[in-house]
Amino acid sequence: MEEYGKILIIAMPAFLLLIIIEKLYGLWKKEDTVPLMDSVSSISSGITNAVKDVLGLSLTLISYEWMVSKVALFSLEANVLTYIIAFIVIDFYGYWNHRWAHQINFLWNKHAIHHSSEEFNLACALRQTVSSFVNLFTFLLIPAAIIGVPAKVIAITLPIQLFLQFWYHTKHIKKMGFLEHILVTPSHHRVHHAINPEYLDKNHSQIFIVWDKWFGTFQAELDDVPAVYGITRPAQTWNPIKINFQHLWLLTTDAWRAENWKDKCSIWFKPTGWRPAGFDQKYPVRKIDDVFHFDKYGSGHSNILMYWAVTQMLVTLLFITYLFDNIAKIGLPGIFAYGFFIFLAIYSYTELMDEKKYSILWEILRLLSAVCILFYFDGWFGLETLIPFGNYIVLSYLGVSLLVNIYFISTRFGRPDTTFQNA
Repeated sequence: MEEYGKILIIAMPAFLLLIIIEKLYGLWKKEDTVPLMDSVSSISSGITNAVKDVLGLSLTLISYEWMVSKVALFSLEANVLTYIIAFIVIDFYGYWNHRWAHQINFLWNKHAIHHSSEEFNLACALRQTVSSFVNLFTFLLIPAAIIGVPAKVIAITLPIQLFLQFWYHTKHIKKMGFLEHILVTPSHHRVHHAINPEYLDKNHSQIFIVWDKWFGTFQAELDDVPAVYGITRPAQTWNPIKINFQHLWLLTTDAWRAENWKDKCSIWFKPTGWRPAGFDQKYPVRKIDDVFHFDKYGSGHSNILMYWAVTQMLVTLLFITYLFDNIAKIGLPGIFAYGFFIFLAIYSYTELMDEKKYSILWEILRLLSAVCILFYFDGWFGLETLIPFGNYIVLSYLGVSLLVNIYFISTRFGRPDTTFQNA
């Protein structure tokens, strides 16, 4: 946990800087693809995923280390060759894991968050799941285990392979010549994120596009079919925690309502989007039928709410930077209390972004959780040793945040605002 937290301390500002550069480049080119509200939601999703991973809130049914101990025919050293082998095997694993997430109903829940943005930019690359608590597909790494690739090589290569998927989430880089035949490019991934019928469930590869070409899921970007982004059952919220469980809730309610046991059991393993016969009419959910004619969520919002949302996100990034840099010092159970506080923060300010009046309840709960932390742990986990009056700064910020929340829900929500825009 601690090592991954240190890696994220370096990666997070790098990602944020690249997102800012993309925003500024788009403004300069008059092709802004980074709306701020959408980006706050995306980055907040990345925060929840990072906290979950650093806290180890997931279970691997079959560990790679166990597989190596049981099936390895050789004992390889960690060198350049084993890292190359690991990278290729992980990419193969990633292709099938990704493809099944698109094609199997219950697996789509963990991946829908990544596709939920109705934009396509570097920020949406950070929309990663917090709802995946069990790793089911480690067995796909068996080829590496058989030849004895060390577990530490896999552990190092996995985050590298993940971080390398960041750069191609952009509309500004067009087709890239001969690289289109080898690597996943922005053009390939625009197809993957599109909801156009021509593009659905295509281009699942993560680094090498050859997997899609070999297994029949490749689709080139067409000049006459502009990609439209999102999910066909739109999320209709900025709250990443809600988005993470929307599809699971639909599956659960459909299974409960199903009249026969076959549908109750099979719905989880049917193709993504399948519902029992007649459910679309009996229990309708919003679905996009014409991809070129639908209203994007939250395209009108007040500037003051938008800038407050950006402020809340940046402050939350400071909170998790302190967490990731002090995991060992904070220790157990402090890191879980801290993680709970972060989840409350994100839930609270993204509910406010959705203009939900009961966001004040979550804001009050966040303030109360901070007070409990300060009393139980005798301060904010040693913050005052680094910043004078650090505990009072935390409380003052949360007090101001509560007052701002009250201001929004009492004076602005539901009222006309002449400063609405799509920034």
